Amino acid sequence: MNSIEELNRLHKKKLFLFDIDGTLAVGDTLYEGSAELLAHIQAIGGKAYFITNNSTKSGADYVEKFRRAFGLETTEDHFITSGYMTLRFLKAHYREKKIFVLGTASFVAELRRNGLMITEAAEDGIDCAVAAYDSELTYDKLVQISRVLLTSDVPFYGTNPDLRCPIDFGFIPDCGAICNLITATTDKVPLYLGKPSREVVELCLELSGFTPEETLVVGDRLYTDIACGINAGVDTCVLFTGEARPEDMKDTEYPATFQFRDVRELLLSCR
Repeated sequence: MNSIEELNRLHKKKLFLFDIDGTLAVGDTLYEGSAELLAHIQAIGGKAYFITNNSTKSGADYVEKFRRAFGLETTEDHFITSGYMTLRFLKAHYREKKIFVLGTASFVAELRRNGLMITEAAEDGIDCAVAAYDSELTYDKLVQISRVLLTSDVPFYGTNPDLRCPIDFGFIPDCGAICNLITATTDKVPLYLGKPSREVVELCLELSGFTPEETLVVGDRLYTDIACGINAGVDTCVLFTGEARPEDMKDTEYPATFQFRDVRELLLSCR
């Protein structure tokens, strides 16, 4: 339950960092209350960012999806994806290096557009391997990354540790599940670059100018969304519309500051 003191803290929030899948929407369906909450944030002079671990889409892809499926107008800078965090990391550390990537065509194209040297084949001279949430996954891609990791001692990175991604009928395998398959084959464990890294929140604070005290991370998954906020030292809110359930709160190592049944309850408590 949320105490009166906690709810008073909630009214002071101006920067809202939302997960998307399982939190504001599922597939092409926007949850009831999501559009109204986003409008409320704008009305109070706040700002919303969408911090998703879904690396299959670029910021431009999400702008189009929000317009087409949800009827919401956004701009690319509203979206901080695990793919974008991975791009920033690779540009900082592997700009002139050869990078093996297991990911969607859209993700690979985005990395190449930013000047990175990307290969999807196991070949000589690879400096690191990256695995993303890949909705176009093939067995050959798994063979290629296994060959890279087993025949060379290169760092292994994953875009995000999510085991499953919400969808209209339940869940489908996410990057964490793909990486677990690769780890079981190669004994190589990836360093994850998206949530729960505190750098996701720190980037949003830098871009927005709001303070940590004014910030709220909202999500449906404890070990990525809520852990991300905890790692960054800001308040968190779990919604029980995706993976987390109320009974999970009893002994979790990632206790959320606030918990609500759905986005409608969060909206009512913010007003």
